[in-house]
Amino acid sequence: MSAFATNRIFLVGLMGSGKTTIGQLLAKRLGWQFLDADHELERRTGVSVATIFEIEGEASFRAREAALIDELTTRDQIVLGTGGGAVLNAASRNALHARGTTFYLHSSAETSYERVRRNRDRPLLLVADPMARLKHLYDVRHKLYEETAHYVVESYRDRPSAVVAEILRILGTVKTDRAGSRPEIAVTGEAST
Repeated sequence: MSAFATNRIFLVGLMGSGKTTIGQLLAKRLGWQFLDADHELERRTGVSVATIFEIEGEASFRAREAALIDELTTRDQIVLGTGGGAVLNAASRNALHARGTTFYLHSSAETSYERVRRNRDRPLLLVADPMARLKHLYDVRHKLYEETAHYVVESYRDRPSAVVAEILRILGTVKTDRAGSRPEIAVTGEAST
């Protein structure tokens, strides 16, 4: 049994697993900042992820993403929603695992597809058969998500508040001192390696 405290929570999972929605709700409950890595990259570059993919290619996007993950995982009192492919980079996987508590928001390819099928800002799904592509991405990334995460939480399609409650249950006690400072999370339990 290990006990550790963290003031950084990272969310990994397939596109459409709910990282942004759940991350925003979780950050609000904790009184912390929420950052979506893809949105932050778009803010900094002034262009969409799809545009970066189109102009620079996936390899360049992944290099930018890895540098951003390296930076953001050092911030305190943050809930960070990563891009679905962030785990493809070994240094990003290591940073996410070592610098905070990481949750894999697991959802099937089918559930994720239902969530993102109308979204045209997903460059990896701009193919003839997006469902087949999503299944392939799941097959390639699932083990990497598990390797990166300390905990796996099922991401229910229409119950983000239940997922947040489960994450808070796993995290344990949320304490706020009388001065009203931000919460400190004390976590006790087994963490996977």
